[in-house]
Amino acid sequence: QVQLVESGGGLVQPGGSLRLSCAVSGFEVSIYGMAWFRQAPGNKHEWVSSITIDGTTMYQDSVKGRFSISRDNTKNSVYLQMNSLKPEDTAVYYCNTRWADKNWGQGTQVTVSS
Repeated sequence: QVQLVESGGGLVQPGGSLRLSCAVSGFEVSIYGMAWFRQAPGNKHEWVSSITIDGTTMYQDSVKGRFSISRDNTKNSVYLQMNSLKPEDTAVYYCNTRWADKNWGQGTQVTVSS
């Protein structure tokens, strides 16, 4: 049974940092390209960042230089380090495969506000 469990969100002031975690069960992240997506109220899921099987990383332009994606195959987990957060980063964050072909987890809320 596939499960994606995101955690690590919260309320942070502009300029702050958060580290999101995604614990995966039901498939091996080592053989999938993995990604983080986000969804703001009223919007569709938006791709944020992805990491390929060989570790190549890609980022949406708006988060380049501020966010960093990583994976730990031994823990079957994916992470997103978010620095210099901006109010426009406010959203529910989800992990999934690069093609979002697994059922979505519950996500983790990130709110950037003073």
